[in-house]
Amino acid sequence: MKLVRYGKSGKEKPGLIDAAGKIRDLSDIIGDVGAETLSPKVLARLAKIKPDALPLVRGAPRLGPCVAHVGNFIAVGLNYADHAAETGAAIPKEPILFNKAPSCIVGPNDDVMIPKSSVKTDWEVELAIVIGTRASYVAENEALDFVAGYCLCHDVSEREFQTERSGQWMKGKGCPTFGPLGPWLVTKDEIADVQKLDMWLDVNGARMQKGSTATMIFNVRKLVSYISHFMILEPGDVITTGTPPGVGMGMKPPRFLKAGDTVSLGIEGLGQQAQRVVAWKKEA
Repeated sequence: MKLVRYGKSGKEKPGLIDAAGKIRDLSDIIGDVGAETLSPKVLARLAKIKPDALPLVRGAPRLGPCVAHVGNFIAVGLNYADHAAETGAAIPKEPILFNKAPSCIVGPNDDVMIPKSSVKTDWEVELAIVIGTRASYVAENEALDFVAGYCLCHDVSEREFQTERSGQWMKGKGCPTFGPLGPWLVTKDEIADVQKLDMWLDVNGARMQKGSTATMIFNVRKLVSYISHFMILEPGDVITTGTPPGVGMGMKPPRFLKAGDTVSLGIEGLGQQAQRVVAWKKEA
């Protein structure tokens, strides 16, 4: 099942994607796609609904973030062996964790805005885990029981803020628009093996990243279990799990995003995103 949120920013409605790729409205069934609707019980009830019985959404509405009101937006650094190599970093002995601000989350095709004073805005295609059940001190072999599904995440990053301004990485990770999520939340039953998904990212039509979740250092089970030993994971929380090689900072010479660029990205089974890069502007 593919769950979606569509409509104007802040006024999104819940929906699901039918066999023809069309949006079917779920507004009469659930209030939104978020913490209260991601439990195994609710997802099982939704799975029994025949999409053809739901109202068809006409046209091509804007897609919002596929999860509403994310509480914790947790990210994992240097989690692909080939990406660690391109940055010259050692393979981590334990997962490197940092926070992305939930306020950075936007829709999959919304503009990405370069932050004020940014000189090194970079791209990262990532698999994100969406939590469905409250998780604390979870065993690794039971970790997937707490997962509602997966989605595509663009972990936009400002490298100067992240690595040259002292302190924690979150400085370069939570700027406005730095967390496009979607297009859909894909329930875990639709993904045969989450550790065998191809992933890619293009800038201005040129392939920059090409990889697979097979090269993750710490897999999905390990990450959910590990993080749950340091904090309580709540339904609707999102864990974005790292990126394969091909980021701008790893190029020689390094290359970064500028206003006018376009970025497109995708993961097998999880859909695609497309964003226009725009210059910073003050909020109205």
